[in-house]
Amino acid sequence: MKDLGFAICPSAIDPSLLAAFEGALADVEGSTNVRSRGSVYAIRNLLTAAPAVRKLAEAEPLIALARSVLGDTARPVRGLLFDKRPEANWLVPWHQDLTICVKERREIEGFGPWSVKAGVVHVQPPARVLEEMVALRIHLDDAPADNGALRVLPGTHLLGRLSPAKITTLAKEIQVETCASPRGSVLILRPLLLHASSASAKPARRRVIHIEYSSGALPGGLHWHED
Repeated sequence: MKDLGFAICPSAIDPSLLAAFEGALADVEGSTNVRSRGSVYAIRNLLTAAPAVRKLAEAEPLIALARSVLGDTARPVRGLLFDKRPEANWLVPWHQDLTICVKERREIEGFGPWSVKAGVVHVQPPARVLEEMVALRIHLDDAPADNGALRVLPGTHLLGRLSPAKITTLAKEIQVETCASPRGSVLILRPLLLHASSASAKPARRRVIHIEYSSGALPGGLHWHED
């Protein structure tokens, strides 16, 4: 995990916990946090929209996985749902996760650009903030290679924030790893790791709960939106 920037934990989530996540999601599909193209395909601010998801994110085994990477101060600071379906089948190019959500804008050196999405303030922080974070991607459905499994470029999280030109170069130079993940697995991912996903060749529903954890506080009076 330290050198690669990712790890797959198969069967990390037992059937009862999967059912609890699915029940929590059923309660928020009509909320204002949902983005859709004829059907639900994403939910922002999931820890706020679904308090039950926050409780699950703070409980075993997820908190133990996050703390195995970040230490004992790790806690969830943001949640999203990605719901890839045959009628909402999109691809994502190579990128790093560079944006965090905060309660309000404050002009602090190294933070920016700023934006507002769904009424929530977003900002790109310095790399040191992202280096204190990890994402757990909980698979509620099978995500094989032909159904939008995440692809990663191992070790690129150690290179800091990357320019578009550098990303293009690295995508040609580094061997791609495909993170095929069965239902009930958890993919641990560093935000700065270059990752992408293709549109599904054999589209089937693929729900992923993406929970971001941090081990640090934000500077200058900034606060995580969902902390």
